[in-house]
Amino acid sequence: MIRYAVVGAGWISQEAFLPAVATTGNSRLQAIVSGSAEAARKLVDFHGAPEVVDYAGYDALLASDRIDAVYIALPNSMHADYTIRALRAGKHVMVEKPLATSMAESEAMVAAARDSGAFLMTAYRLHNEPGTHAMIEAVRGGAIGDAVYFAATFGFQTQLGNHRLKAGHWGGALPDVGVYCLNAARHVFAAEPVAVQAMASRPAADPRFAEIDASLAVTLRFPGDRLAQFFCSFGSAETETIRIVGSEAELILDPAFKFDSVLQMTIRTPGHEQRRTFRQVDHFAGQIAYFSDCIAQGVAPEADGAEGLADMRALLAIDEAARTGETVRLAPMDFGRGIDAGMVRRLPVTDRRLLL
Repeated sequence: MIRYAVVGAGWISQEAFLPAVATTGNSRLQAIVSGSAEAARKLVDFHGAPEVVDYAGYDALLASDRIDAVYIALPNSMHADYTIRALRAGKHVMVEKPLATSMAESEAMVAAARDSGAFLMTAYRLHNEPGTHAMIEAVRGGAIGDAVYFAATFGFQTQLGNHRLKAGHWGGALPDVGVYCLNAARHVFAAEPVAVQAMASRPAADPRFAEIDASLAVTLRFPGDRLAQFFCSFGSAETETIRIVGSEAELILDPAFKFDSVLQMTIRTPGHEQRRTFRQVDHFAGQIAYFSDCIAQGVAPEADGAEGLADMRALLAIDEAARTGETVRLAPMDFGRGIDAGMVRRLPVTDRRLLL
């Protein structure tokens, strides 16, 4: 069993990660690291974990032999510090997206993993999800001909007071949900973007968006004159779609991104439509089980620091494009290893959770 410490006991940990650990079969919860001892104690009691650790005790926990890995679910601005400290202590790290808030921080995280020999995995849960794999396999297998255009939307209404609305944490729809659209486009085309354009909107009268943009519309050029566009928002109706236009057909994944959605794929050709609905699986259990397998087998995860770094490079270019109104060009870069069928995990969704 791979023993995890969860760093940050906020909504995503309570709703998704903590309930999922027990369903993996190869992982267990050892500790919760939190600034709220009372809340953390309720969570460890509920999930049957041995200990609560405050942030002052984090390094002592890392220095112990009580854990093998940490899951970091802190605000974006805190990812690098807590990740690097864990890696330097020889602990494996799964860190939420985006990797950090700058290329310098991200590169330091990747370097810490390389120097320590511990694994760094960016938490791309969809890399272990069957519907996402089916989409990629359909494109790779020529089901739509040559993919020429990718479009995605991911948006919803975010509540006032959420830390993701704070500029100081690099909040906003782009790093939070836009990263899903970007990551999907990169994997559909199996390539890295070479140019980006973006426009942002910020309603002046909405107090939620005093520090961040409400929505962004992004256009990316990929090698081979392939184009991608996506819209991400913290102020829209719920939307989570992917549409890939090929030379012979189009593929639609709708829903496409949320971990509580049942993904559905449609391949549409002239006069014919093929639809497939995927059984709902626990996205978080899948990625935890996969990472624990990697740790146990000594095999580096696919969604490693370099994968997170590739998205960071494009996210920051999109930020610049939205800010300046200019086309931002990116140096050519090889695409990573990509997802493969051996990464799929089909684990049941649990309804046993405690939300505080």
